[in-house]
Parts: sequence; structure tokens; C-alpha cells
Amino acid sequence: MKPLMAAAALLMSSAMAQALDVRAGVLRVDYDALLPISRYDVRPDDLAFAGAALADEDNATTGSFLGHTYETVTRAAPPEEAAAAMEALLADGIRFIAVDAKASELTDLADKAAEAGALVLNTRAPDVGLRSDQCRANLLHIAPSDAMKAEAVAQFAVWKQWKRWLLITGSNPEDRALADAYRRAATKFGATIVEEREFEDTGGSRRTDSGHVMVQRQLPTFMQGTESHDVVIAADATDYFAAYLPYHLWTPRPVMGSAGLRPVTIHAAHEAWGATQFQNRFEALTRRHVQEEDYNTWLALRVLGEAVTRANTTDPAELEAFILSDAFELAAFKGQKVTFRPWNGQLRQPVLLHDGRITVSVSPQEGFLHQTSPLDTLGLDEPESDCTAFQ
Repeated sequence: MKPLMAAAALLMSSAMAQALDVRAGVLRVDYDALLPISRYDVRPDDLAFAGAALADEDNATTGSFLGHTYETVTRAAPPEEAAAAMEALLADGIRFIAVDAKASELTDLADKAAEAGALVLNTRAPDVGLRSDQCRANLLHIAPSDAMKAEAVAQFAVWKQWKRWLLITGSNPEDRALADAYRRAATKFGATIVEEREFEDTGGSRRTDSGHVMVQRQLPTFMQGTESHDVVIAADATDYFAAYLPYHLWTPRPVMGSAGLRPVTIHAAHEAWGATQFQNRFEALTRRHVQEEDYNTWLALRVLGEAVTRANTTDPAELEAFILSDAFELAAFKGQKVTFRPWNGQLRQPVLLHDGRITVSVSPQEGFLHQTSPLDTLGLDEPESDCTAFQ
């Protein structure tokens, strides 16, 4: 009877729904960068855009019953041309835009979109400030913050009783911001950072014949004479050195954070909670494995599709109000429905802990309790956020 009841409900919704043409945009800002440490990490040309294509297919499946059509326009631009790319999307009448950009560009792009009454979903920038004193009323966050990812790692380490941490951070601003998140996580969950060390980014190639040789000589020496610790926590947001930490330590210990056991929104081996069908559909469409940027963009546009289906509108303000309400929820292959924090626009979601091959665990961990939702044990809870834009 349940399938019949669901079909009847869908038919009733279709009868009451109005035909809607839903147009969205994806703006990806491409930055100059060194070649990645590994050829496995070379960025595909359709990164993020592939997630949009799959989301359009998924949204169209339900939309076809309701008279809703979906189209996503994609644009890529270097930082200096990002504002012009945003203006082009807005001039085309698009009022729902997923943005894959760093905070330095994202805030200006969100402000430009706000002038046109457009809603922006952040699929990349992890900066904690964007969920606090730098928040925007028209900016929602699909990507987890540094705080969410750091606390996902911290919960697992504490659950394992690995409470004495050696924190190794890079020298770039993004690395130091991530290190701050790990410091807060240690305080929040009762771990102790017994020592901190900074690995200086000197630039240069990391994939030359001599690159791994130099690191093999440098890192063990760099890691000599540390305080006694249970685990090494790596804060390397710019992906300079952390990948070399396992097997190059002076004292053998587990590595977590930016290498070893890493917090991610998705990875290609994730199969639990129906994710296998997601992976199969993505691979059939793209002929490659999914990456976080793809999943985050897919999720942003699925948020749009779900909101349009339930609220039966394309008005950005009405959609945002519904997305932030208690009525909104979305299945995301994470074992539970994902929702938004109404105080800062952050998507609540579990964080996978990935070792490069399998999902080792998923945070929040068992035993970390919250009066509203265990997912709010990850990242800025309402008393911790200085965001006032949503009040």
C-alpha cells in the first residue's frame, strides 16, 4: 500500500503544482596553483560542473511529474574575471547560483548577487568567519566549515582515546586558519595539543625526481624530539606537505586531518546508505570518479530542486525561507536527512572519515550528544556563531 499511497500523493501534488522553469547557475573560480602532489589529484576539466549535470537529471526526474523543468548554466573564470562572470549570470535572469570559490572572491560575489535579489550557495570556502561575523543573508553554505571538519576528526580521535595531539601546520594563511579550527576542537572535546610545529612552504615542484627525496630527508628530522603524543594532526589546507607525513615520521603514530584519515563530504568508494547508485550514475555520466567539488555542487542544486518541489515557487526569498525552515530536509546518501542551521545558513551533514580507500568512520560519533541534533556537535552551534544576518 505504501507505494500506492506515495504515487497518489505525487499525483495530487502534480495536480496542484504550477509549471515552473527553474534556471540555476554554477560559477567556478579557477586559481593558479602548483601541480598537485599526485597525478591522481589532477583536476578534471568538468570538476563541479559534472555534479551540476547529475543534479539536473535528478531534479528533472521529479520535476517531470510536476511540470517543472531544470536548466543549469555553468561558467568558469579566473579570480579577476569572477565578478564579470557573476554579472553575466545575473543578466541572464539567473537568481540561484552555486559558487565554487575562495572566501576572498565569494563575499564580493555574494554581495553582487544580493543586489539582484539572488541566492548564493557556497560549495567550497571553509572559512569559519563566513558562518559567523562575516555571514551574508543571501549566502548559504553547502561546504562544511573548517570547524566542522576539524571537529569530525577530533570526535573520532577522542572516541579512540587518542587525546594527546601533535599539531603540524603549514605556513600559509589557509593552513593557519585550519590549525585554529583544530585548536578549538581540542578544547571543545577535551583533547590536549602537547606540541605544535610549523612546516614552511618554500614553493617549488613537488613531483620532480628530487621532490620526494628531499621530503624523505627533511620530514624525519623535522619530526625529531617531539613531546609524547598519541596522534599527529596535520593542518595543511594548501596540500603542501601533509601527504608525505605517513611513513616519514620519526615516531610512528597515526596521522589525521589533511592526510592519513581525512574528513570529506564524499569519496568514490563510499557505498553506504544507497550511495552506490549515486556513484554508478555519476560514473556513467562522466566516466570518472566523483570528487568533493562535484558532490557539493550536486547537493547545492538538489537543495534547489527539493525546495522548488515542496514550496512550488522559484522566488529566491521564498525558497530561502523554506530551505531554512524546519520543513526542509533532503536525502544525501549520508544515513540521515540533511537540514540547514537557521542561525548562519550552514548545511548540517555527517562528515565521512576516509583513509584513501574506504570510509573508516562517520562523524558525529556515538556518544557526542546535543539538545537539538547530534549534527550540531560539528561546527558552530548557535551560541558560538556571531552571525546576525538571518535574525
